[in-house]
Amino acid sequence: MSYAVTFADVQDRPVAVLGAGTLGRRIALMFASRGGLSRIYDPDPAQAQAGAEFVATTLPQMVADRGSGAVGRAEPVSSLAEALAGAWLVVEAVPERLDLKIDVWGQIDELADAGTIFATNSSSYASRLMSEKVRDKSRLCNMHFYMPPRSNAVDLMSDGQTDPELLSSLQAILPEYDIHPFVAMRESTGFIFNRVWAAIKRESLQVVAEGVARPEDIDAMFRLNWHMPVGPFQMMDSVGLDVVLDIEDHYAAENPHLPEGPRRLLHEYVDAGKLGRKSGTGFYDYS
Repeated sequence: MSYAVTFADVQDRPVAVLGAGTLGRRIALMFASRGGLSRIYDPDPAQAQAGAEFVATTLPQMVADRGSGAVGRAEPVSSLAEALAGAWLVVEAVPERLDLKIDVWGQIDELADAGTIFATNSSSYASRLMSEKVRDKSRLCNMHFYMPPRSNAVDLMSDGQTDPELLSSLQAILPEYDIHPFVAMRESTGFIFNRVWAAIKRESLQVVAEGVARPEDIDAMFRLNWHMPVGPFQMMDSVGLDVVLDIEDHYAAENPHLPEGPRRLLHEYVDAGKLGRKSGTGFYDYS
């Protein structure tokens, strides 16, 4: 099976997005920005519906601001099979638990068409670690998004056996959707930019854990000194502190020498149900 495809080959076919959380719905948004169809599947039908509504309300202004493209649509679907039917690409954006991802990819492998490209949006796990039940590992890769449509870079990374033509195809096709890919030249936990961000995020958490400064102080300094629209604690609140904690736990499992302060601080918030924007409060109050 060759995965050498062009935009013309795929522009009339849907993209399946599995998981309608903070990033899943934004991934669906990007693939609907050329008049295309994104199908959103989530075990929680209400989440899938909310994801489709997010795309419907956000997409027209995004396309207008960009000055190109066409307003497509996202539709919630009630089954994995429905999401995958005819899809040229499936992006998995389920919670950052390796056991869950292995099972999900096994289900995808059973249902997807032969030519469908497999991509995981995992923010910390190499796709190789979740490929156990994928028969053709040459079709699987990491495609890690940040926070589209504001932050449109993505990391691409091979699972060790990924077809090089697949990565070349994605490098050519993704910019059509205003998604800009960068390929990691070797396997790297955290890929490219996320490794740099992880160090900034971890030290920011450590400074607060030690009582040196408050989250709002650090964010204000980032905005003033680097002219960033938001600081690291605002960014973590947007991602979800439970997700941030899962990622930190994964890094710590690989490197036991990392400081414990950042994870302790995150646990205090997560254990109290303070997950960030999605729960109404995190480092900041959004109520």
